[in-house]
Amino acid sequence: MRINPDKCVACGNCTYVCPMGAIYIDPAIKRATIDRDECVECYACYNGLSKESLNPTMVRTVRSLFQMFRVRFDPEPDVCPTSAFEPDKLEWPRVVRRAFSDPRVPHESTGIEGRGTEEVKTNDVSGRVKEGEVGFTIEFGRPGVGARFHQIERMSTRLAKAGVDFEKKNPVTTLMTDQATGKLREEILNEKVMSAILEIKTSVDRVEEIIRIVKEVEKEIDTVVVLGVGVRCDAKGEDHIVAPILEKLGYELHRAKTNIGLGRITNPDLVQVQQSEPAGAAK
Repeated sequence: MRINPDKCVACGNCTYVCPMGAIYIDPAIKRATIDRDECVECYACYNGLSKESLNPTMVRTVRSLFQMFRVRFDPEPDVCPTSAFEPDKLEWPRVVRRAFSDPRVPHESTGIEGRGTEEVKTNDVSGRVKEGEVGFTIEFGRPGVGARFHQIERMSTRLAKAGVDFEKKNPVTTLMTDQATGKLREEILNEKVMSAILEIKTSVDRVEEIIRIVKEVEKEIDTVVVLGVGVRCDAKGEDHIVAPILEKLGYELHRAKTNIGLGRITNPDLVQVQQSEPAGAAK
């Protein structure tokens, strides 16, 4: 994203819209400016502001005249009065920023919109996590913080050494040069995104080991890390296997979603499994 300096009138409205704080008023040129290194190409500024087509020279002149009389003339706070925002043509590797930061943009590698897979919370119809298995979602970044891929790689390489299975349909997995090592493509390592998710699966007996790895790496990287755990419920919709492990490690559990098996099966090979096992639950 760029701001056309010929159109910008430095009203400052866009500085409040950017979730990454990447837009500021440059006092040297008296124009709004985007810090391209911090911009994650989420398009919140372009889509979040209403656009008017006032003449920039007229707006600047009126504001200058009003200032002489110590009167302010500012547009409405949700408006770019001169439509100064102009999307850049994004090339590789910068294009990955938008794919992970704008939830309306599908990933070219998976065709799925968003940061993870569309099945991450629908285990009742996908059957990816079976009895005796645990699925993990490890989310990096948040608005105002973001994450760079070299931070994500720090986690993925450590998990790869532990022998976990990375979800093949996950967008981050598709950016790996080698799933056995968890290494990501070199050219994207310094690209920044609003957030991204790693999805892995392992056996129940390795839950504590994996969580300890995540906690260790979390201390080494300068971003927010959120851990999600997906397990199979018993016939009463409860989990008495993984929950005690998480509580032992000091986690306060919050159940995010429980699948009750009413969805349409998306993996025909698992129909028989689904009929013989209780529905899955995500915690």
